[in-house]
Amino acid sequence: MTTAAALPTREVRRAGDHRWLRFIARRTGRLLVSLWVLMTAAFLMIHLIPGDPVRAALGPTASAELVAARRESLGLNDPLIVQYLNYFRGVLTGDLGISIQSGLPVADTIAQRLPATASLAMLAFLFAVIVSIPVGVAVAVATRRGRRRKLELGFASGSIFVSAIPDFLLGVALVAVFGVTLSWLPIAGRSGPESYILPVISLSLGAAAVLSRIVRVEMLGVLEADFVRTARAKRLPAWRIHLSHALPNAVTATLTLAGLMLSSLVVGTVLVENVFAWPGLGSTIVSSIQTKDYPMAQATVLVYGTGVLLINTLVDAALAVLDPRTTVAEH
Repeated sequence: MTTAAALPTREVRRAGDHRWLRFIARRTGRLLVSLWVLMTAAFLMIHLIPGDPVRAALGPTASAELVAARRESLGLNDPLIVQYLNYFRGVLTGDLGISIQSGLPVADTIAQRLPATASLAMLAFLFAVIVSIPVGVAVAVATRRGRRRKLELGFASGSIFVSAIPDFLLGVALVAVFGVTLSWLPIAGRSGPESYILPVISLSLGAAAVLSRIVRVEMLGVLEADFVRTARAKRLPAWRIHLSHALPNAVTATLTLAGLMLSSLVVGTVLVENVFAWPGLGSTIVSSIQTKDYPMAQATVLVYGTGVLLINTLVDAALAVLDPRTTVAEH
């Protein structure tokens, strides 16, 4: 027999399930629309750049007949809308086309180069998180309640300066100092663990500086919370108060921002890879745009954009799990 008190509980549970379903439907719809916009933008972007991709691939000495035959075989003489529909159909079926420059399947090239880009972005993300959290916590503890004003000023100024340096410019400086002048580290290619050091630092140092400031601000607020004062009243060791009580409550906002920063790190690989001749998608997208290799450029832009969209969607979903009251219940 169902009691009257159980009915409201079931209704609340059912309403909560409906909110989650609406949340998932909204996010899925936004993701699909964003992917379509991205595909369309990638197609139009490369087609609006002046120049003939076939002439660029065959060279200036190729005959007009050969160029015309090649354009016909690639479907470049079709109306733009027909080319777009063929491109759209190919993406839906997993056929990314054949590179105009190399004559190889675009999907094979992406599969070969994507691991290099993904590993660089993930290592940069981990480096930024691992560096920013202890630095931010240490500075927050040292400058709590207005102490050590010089340290606070130096940290703020230094972190702002580092975060303002463009990734590629920092990469050039690292190459000049540690690669050319000191000859300590390799400056080009992906030849071993040591080849990751300079690209990872140049890509992640600015993000680490920003995250460390966020960690410090969050940690300062947590250190003045009631539960931390209670822990101090119990005469717990300082390290235990900071690491076991304060830190878990301070890093939530930091990890959320770090997840969003992962998107910018993925995009940042485009310039950093070109500085270090990294064999990833970053160097591929630049060369394919320069040569107007339509299939390769469209596919690499699509891969980068899809990665960013998926990361943002996952961060959004994580926020919904952590705080469903504000995220799932939104209109």
